[in-house]
Amino acid sequence: MLIHRIAAQLFCAEGPAAIEAALDAGKDATLAVSQSGRTLMLAAQFARRPRATVYIVSGEEAADRAARALAAYLGLEHVVRYPERRDLPWNAKADLDDAAVAQRCQAIGRVARGEAVIMVASARALLRCVPDPSSRYWQEAHFAVGDEVSFEDVPRRLVGMGYTAAEAADAPGLFRVHGDTVDVFPAQGTSPVRLEFFGDEIDRIRRMVTSTGQTIGDEDAVDIYPCRELALTDDALHRLRAALYQPAQQDTELAALLELAEARVATPELDRFLPLLYERTVTPLEHLAKDALVVLSEPRSLFDDCSRAYEDWERRAGEARVSRLDGLYVRPQELDFGRQQRLNYVSLIRAGGAVTAELKIEQPAIAGSDTRFISRIRECVSNRFAVVFAAPDRGARESLELSLGDESIPFEESLQAAPENEGAVDASIQIRVTDPLNLKRIDPAERASTVPTLTRGRVTFIDLPLPSGVVIPEAHLAVFSIADLNARLDARRGRARRRRVDITEVTFPFKPGDYVVHATHGIALFSSIVRQEVAGRERDYFLLEYAGGDKLYVPLEQVDRITRYVGPDGDSPRLTRLNTADWSRATNKARKSAKKLAFDLVDLYTRRSSITGFACPPDTPEQLEMEASFPYEPTHDQLEAIHDIKADMESAKPMDRLLCGDVGFGKTEVALRAAFKCVDSGRQVMVLCPTTILAQQHYQTFFERFAPFGVEVEVLSRFRTPAQQKRALAAFAEGKVDVLVGTHRLLSSDVNPAKLGLVIIDEEQRFGVQHKEQLKNLREQIDVLTLSATPIPRTMQMAISGVRDMSLITTPPTGRRPVIVHVGEYDPDVVSAAIRLELERKGQVYYVSNRVKTIDDAVDRVHEVAPEARVGVAHGKMSPREVEDVMIDFATGKIDVLVATTIIESGIDNPHTNTLIIEDSQRLGLAQLYQLKGRVGRSATQAYAYFMFPGEIPLTPEATERLTALAEFQDLGSGMRIAMRDLEIRGAGSLVGAEQHGNLSSVGFDLFTQMLGQAVAEARGEGGDVEEASVTINLPADFFLAEEYVPAVDKRVLIYRKVAAADTLAAVDEAEAACVEEFGELPLAAKNLFDRARLRIRADRLGLESISLAAGRLTFQGVDVPKTVAFDLKSRLSAVNFPKSRKLSVPYKAGAGSGTGVGRGLDANDPAGPVAAALKVLEQLGPSGDDD
Repeated sequence: MLIHRIAAQLFCAEGPAAIEAALDAGKDATLAVSQSGRTLMLAAQFARRPRATVYIVSGEEAADRAARALAAYLGLEHVVRYPERRDLPWNAKADLDDAAVAQRCQAIGRVARGEAVIMVASARALLRCVPDPSSRYWQEAHFAVGDEVSFEDVPRRLVGMGYTAAEAADAPGLFRVHGDTVDVFPAQGTSPVRLEFFGDEIDRIRRMVTSTGQTIGDEDAVDIYPCRELALTDDALHRLRAALYQPAQQDTELAALLELAEARVATPELDRFLPLLYERTVTPLEHLAKDALVVLSEPRSLFDDCSRAYEDWERRAGEARVSRLDGLYVRPQELDFGRQQRLNYVSLIRAGGAVTAELKIEQPAIAGSDTRFISRIRECVSNRFAVVFAAPDRGARESLELSLGDESIPFEESLQAAPENEGAVDASIQIRVTDPLNLKRIDPAERASTVPTLTRGRVTFIDLPLPSGVVIPEAHLAVFSIADLNARLDARRGRARRRRVDITEVTFPFKPGDYVVHATHGIALFSSIVRQEVAGRERDYFLLEYAGGDKLYVPLEQVDRITRYVGPDGDSPRLTRLNTADWSRATNKARKSAKKLAFDLVDLYTRRSSITGFACPPDTPEQLEMEASFPYEPTHDQLEAIHDIKADMESAKPMDRLLCGDVGFGKTEVALRAAFKCVDSGRQVMVLCPTTILAQQHYQTFFERFAPFGVEVEVLSRFRTPAQQKRALAAFAEGKVDVLVGTHRLLSSDVNPAKLGLVIIDEEQRFGVQHKEQLKNLREQIDVLTLSATPIPRTMQMAISGVRDMSLITTPPTGRRPVIVHVGEYDPDVVSAAIRLELERKGQVYYVSNRVKTIDDAVDRVHEVAPEARVGVAHGKMSPREVEDVMIDFATGKIDVLVATTIIESGIDNPHTNTLIIEDSQRLGLAQLYQLKGRVGRSATQAYAYFMFPGEIPLTPEATERLTALAEFQDLGSGMRIAMRDLEIRGAGSLVGAEQHGNLSSVGFDLFTQMLGQAVAEARGEGGDVEEASVTINLPADFFLAEEYVPAVDKRVLIYRKVAAADTLAAVDEAEAACVEEFGELPLAAKNLFDRARLRIRADRLGLESISLAAGRLTFQGVDVPKTVAFDLKSRLSAVNFPKSRKLSVPYKAGAGSGTGVGRGLDANDPAGPVAAALKVLEQLGPSGDDD
């Protein structure tokens, strides 16, 4: 069996061997090993010495992942899950968890009997009390064909295990008796079974189809596990009767419960009385066999996991007026892991000195490219590693084998989906392993000596679905998985570089009728896109109208020089007169003003540059492992942002980066990775949030992701008692807390970190002036990452001009749909329809009324239009505990409509809430309205947002524009454009002082910002952007987007600007792909447009002056052609190179080509046309300058 061979190889290493020796000697042991190596280590150890084992991790998700990984190595037979129960003892009817109880009983029963099995559990799942070991409450009912069983006893036995008699056994925990058969749906099963009796003998057992009741196959036997964690023994009933007899005389419900218990019916309500049934209740771990092994993953994190869970249960018990949890839940400090032999797994970064051994793990690192994959495999094979590659799909396996064969890398197959198929090439992967450890065939005493090791120096392909791989240099062992190849980790860890931000994302969109600014010719009115014929070919131009009726036709390659005009006060500007010195004077004056402002802006930058900060080391295996735990595929933009941030952090210069991305686009995940990198480098992190609710949500997110890696996370907020805050601050000062989350409380003088390395600021625009001053001082010393969906104009200006670095996330998560927006007068009928539509699809509603004084009136309005709705209220005047309780009720579905102030603006993430109604929306700012809109639409469900205003009050022009903008920008990822529109509505005057006010008015915000950017670069000593003469392209081809292809003018404007602004081939490819996705296959004229951009980029990189077609020859002027390339082009295309004049000439004739009689050259009959032909030539002349 494969795991035996892996184990034999693994335990050749010193670390695993030391652990095995300690355990064999009956001692406890601690292994320092990263998360990714733990399941392999445990599986290998279990294979060498199978015994009852409990593996305890932090969190249910981590437990699920661990169970899947262990099952892949050992087979499903030897791995069981012990899940957390979601129902509560005092409210069992609300959310019965029969399946979880049955699974728990099955798991604990197997380890209690001492079976060779690994039970995987989260620490919190072990806090719920169970009866003492003498009860054997977990005992299953075993029924086999031919067994003598009293037919009348079967129903009684089932109700004693918590099963309920019903008309059909169509759900777990139900059974039905009819005739001489009993249909029962085992609580742990996926379908019902039918027990057919002949008298008191089981004659037949058959599986059933749940929906129809039809039988589909026979079984020899079936095990049915309890769906109640209690056993109604005589002693238990005696205790219950003694405790409840007197109270039951005055309580009919209690009397009924006692009567059912006397009849041995285990009802859900009995869970509440568990402490009365038994002399003592215990932790499930007390049921373990004496020789069992308990394996703990990060013991410190386990206690934290338990503490958080217990606090939550205490709070919920208080709500239900349950005074004590004694006997129902074990206190975290009383949970004893140490009665059996114990093995601890700790992180290398937390190892310290109290470890038995260390085992260093490397990540597979084969994703990214074929070259990287082959290089990594060759490295392992060359170093005489035993290499295992898990590829369950036969096609994928054969493809990989071909790749290795081409590279002369030796490999073999060991396909073991079933024991009898060992070594067979065509083994079916559908057969279930019945004895995956081969325990029945190998004598335990001989097991270690009879199993061969893996073949070293070659790749062994296996057909098991391993979730991920690991490389263990000390053991000369590498395990790879096909999942490692498919992983979309950021493989580009190249040099840090300053990337241009797409101009169309950070400037104002414009359409016909808008005022615009041409960088060379001044302020004009954008009239339209016009098509003109030039030399027999059609091309589009932007028509600009200037003062005096003058017109300017701007070719497409220059449209990136046009920006929308936004002045300081939002007023209409004066048009520029062409052919005068007016514009030149205005730009010169504005440029001088920008230079003066730039020196002020870069003062902070200069101080930061003179400070040598802390440079984080490159990513460790733990970093990559934490990132791999992200349950979704990161988007391209997320990976780009992560790359930039890590490059900043690995530099000694303090980072100051703005991460701008729409609500729900994944900024938090990027921040998580940055925070972990900081902690992994030995530094601390502060996460600063504008609201208590957001702080609490970030705390939960960071805690859950970091707990498996031993990272300590704490929070400071109003939800914490003074004593809890004091403990957190002390631990932070001592360096025991790695990540501290909080509101502006973190800026208090008593917050004294031991080694602060990174501050993450979420929604900086929400903080006050005083707090911003404190934040400004922070930036001089440490790395700062600011997150924002709609950044304030000042922040945006600093980022665009280059004082602060900026990363954009504009790609929505997969499956996300734009929110449908309705803007209109308040209408009770519309509100009623909106709420009822949401309730019909089992969803929830946010109803925003931003006045605390009148919020009760808003509740009344909701009750009037939707009386069936359950309504809750949340606002800032409530106590933290009251707000938290309401939010929890809303999150758990106890409230249908949450009437709230803008307190819900940040930090609420509820995917079931997909309707937002805002009354008096004219009173709120545009960015605030957009932020509120982001509270819905956070899943694949279609969401709706209703922005309403009173019909009897006239709207101000600014309010009208704000609401119009919300209706206009409904696309996903509109946050930046909303921020720019907000600036446009309010005017850009607030960005600059009185001295710059006139200059901003004369040239507009966009152009002034570009001037400022150049001035900032000069002030930093980097040199401004030098205006380079672009290549002249004169080719007879059509370049335009037809109205039939892209009907909307504003869409055409956007595409034209993207293409003109593109400075890399990747940017052109991205723009073309987006165009094809939205509008379909490109017509030739549109294809020429994108190819012309590629031609321009390649030509600029090569320093070309012009590309033209005349007299049947393509001429490339200003190019230096290497001799070898010139010779090749001459032999294939009859190209002529003129080195002295730096000119290359290539024949372009109809029918040209080798052997055609016309002669060699480029065929003018090719439908792709001269642009594609010229592009082919340039591709052979040299690289584009992109990262290829």
